[in-house]
Amino acid sequence: MPGMDHRFEPDDFALVLDEAAAEPAPRADDPPPDAALLDAYSATLVDVVERVGPAVVRIDVTRAGAGSGVIVSPDGLLLTNSHVVQGARRAEATLLDGRRLVARVLGDDPDADLALLRLDEPGALPFAPLGDSGALRRGQIAVAIGNPLGFDATVTAGVVSALGRTLPSRTGRMIEDVIQTDAALNPGNSGGPLVSSRGEVIGVATAIIQGAQGICFAVAARTAEFVMGEIVRHGRVRRAFIGLGCAVATLPRRVALRLGLMQKTGAAITSLAQGGPADQAGLMTGDIILSLDGRPVETAGDLVRLLDAERIGRTVPVDALRRSELRRFWIGPTERKA
Repeated sequence: MPGMDHRFEPDDFALVLDEAAAEPAPRADDPPPDAALLDAYSATLVDVVERVGPAVVRIDVTRAGAGSGVIVSPDGLLLTNSHVVQGARRAEATLLDGRRLVARVLGDDPDADLALLRLDEPGALPFAPLGDSGALRRGQIAVAIGNPLGFDATVTAGVVSALGRTLPSRTGRMIEDVIQTDAALNPGNSGGPLVSSRGEVIGVATAIIQGAQGICFAVAARTAEFVMGEIVRHGRVRRAFIGLGCAVATLPRRVALRLGLMQKTGAAITSLAQGGPADQAGLMTGDIILSLDGRPVETAGDLVRLLDAERIGRTVPVDALRRSELRRFWIGPTERKA
């Protein structure tokens, strides 16, 4: 081209050939690019199991069967399911290293299907810390460790499938904030930990759906932390009682618009305990509860969740709909008896 006077010399071609030769040609036996990712996933699971595995125990209860549990503090505090201990005061815990230790039941909370035990053993024990289940996201890795069907130290892995599920307990009260996972759980996994990729306990395995595949549940770690704190401080889990039964009810649209209500449903009272706090406050069957202590109530589960230990002995406002009119009542929750 005009204005260009560059001519290629033999050395220029040699340089190009040298650069091409510096890049190795792919080999037929080279691993595919995804192999590195699979190796990283495997390494993560192995690390989790090596850290948490020694803290997972097999629990045997006389005349009640066996389950799993997880040590959550170096001084031997142990979490499992309420339905594993079934009201027993003592159990036997078998560690990964083969040691068999006596476990005393410090407290049992059937409403959340959790029990807290202590291992009678001097010195520090392997433990797995409770994590922040409130920071979980769907799709995160979830690892389950336990003793399904008597096969000790079994590991399964999956993901967090859903958050914020509710599950009925043996007492009929709904367990709130339940984690759904597809990590395989079987009878015997009950009470074992559901663990994050960071090696933290994010849940305690509690239930499976018979006949379904990949639908399993764990009580969230923040619920377990609350139950632990109540049992350590009070020897039991305290919950408030107002003496009523209720069911979800849809608010009449015309009434909701007239009263400026944003919610579409409330908790309709279906039964009242005679002489109970709700009865004494003047509430009646058919009333639809809209809020308690300033917090909205759209379902029966909302009301159950709000009746916690903080409201025992306090007088709190209850807003309810009675015959299309908004009414306010003042109620004094008492401690719910076991």
